[in-house]
Amino acid sequence: MKGQNKLFIAIVVALILGVAIGGFVHIRYPESAEPFSKNIKLLGTVFIRLVQMIIAPLVFTTLVVGIAKMSDIKMIGRVGTKAMLWFISASLVSLFIGLLLVNWLEPGHVTTLPIQDAASADELLKSSKGFSMEDFVKHIIPKSVFEAFATNEVLQIVVFSIMFGIALANLGDEYAQPVVKLFDIIAHGILKMVGYIMWFAPLGVLGAIAAVVATNGFEIFKVYAIYLRDFFFALGILWLVLLLVGYLIIGNRLFELLRRIKEPLLIAFSTTSSEAVFPKLVEELERFGCNNRVVSFILPLGYSFNLDGSMMYMTFASIFIAQIYGIEMSIGQQITMLLVLMLTSKGIAGVPRASLVIIVATCSMFGIPPEGIALILPIDHFCDMGRSMTNVLGNALATSAVSKWEGQLDNHGGGL
Repeated sequence: MKGQNKLFIAIVVALILGVAIGGFVHIRYPESAEPFSKNIKLLGTVFIRLVQMIIAPLVFTTLVVGIAKMSDIKMIGRVGTKAMLWFISASLVSLFIGLLLVNWLEPGHVTTLPIQDAASADELLKSSKGFSMEDFVKHIIPKSVFEAFATNEVLQIVVFSIMFGIALANLGDEYAQPVVKLFDIIAHGILKMVGYIMWFAPLGVLGAIAAVVATNGFEIFKVYAIYLRDFFFALGILWLVLLLVGYLIIGNRLFELLRRIKEPLLIAFSTTSSEAVFPKLVEELERFGCNNRVVSFILPLGYSFNLDGSMMYMTFASIFIAQIYGIEMSIGQQITMLLVLMLTSKGIAGVPRASLVIIVATCSMFGIPPEGIALILPIDHFCDMGRSMTNVLGNALATSAVSKWEGQLDNHGGGL
């Protein structure tokens, strides 16, 4: 725990230093802000790439081992059903909270945002064109498992791993046991690497924060104060709902879980990447007492299907853009939008700025100018901090809840 606390303190210090350094450059050397941001952002890039390096092998080995060890196909089906019920319920609740609060708070009606050149959104507009059910299916089913590994397509790796794990579970111990043992050793070796990589986290946090503040300065907080205030208020409501449900399921151990995952939450907030904390989250959930088979099965699925913060943001941002342009949407249209977002957002965890791509596609579908995404691009980084942290919380709660329902949540924890 002492090592954990040291790392947590180092991350907080890096966060404060990043804001201070970025602010200093922005105020004193504005002409150097862009090259400075480009260079210091490399610290964040190094950390993210180190984490991305181990995600594919970790997801594959832990998931295959988890399923193969279950051996009972009924258990796999039971755990999978409970997980999907949680994911669908949590997604609908998140989308509905976003929809309800953006209609109540109406940030688009009271905020005076500068109308920006849509050129800044060009890349996203291109990414969203051709979004179809065919693309969705292609994104789920891997054409080549090696391609999925090379591009870190988590959902495709999950699909292959589940099929391979079930096949191993049905082979019989004589054939399956050596393979399962090998993958188990590899998985724990990768988890050992996590400890080394996490010490790069403070540098990654410092680089990411300093780059944003140096480029945008503190003014960006003032210009978008209302939008940020309303979004984080909505996020707070979602946290209350998630924590309340978590408390009803795991009781007082909720506070121990929050203590365990404080580092992953802070890293996700600082780096705007829930992917960056996946390996650390696996480790902490096992230490918390979640069954390793359940963790290795539920968590990779959660990263594709259970993005609560991103879900809430999608409805909030879509209706906000409609409000900015004075487009009134009926309750029926908004409910339809909610259901469309529920379907189209699944399996986009590996897509860069996935939430924005889905928002653009949805706006086009409902007659809202997709160029409106340019209005929220400058502060998307700050919103992404909140939604990434919420995604991590949602997945930690989902894994703990399913472990509890399966009667496999160790009351003591403390070990892998």
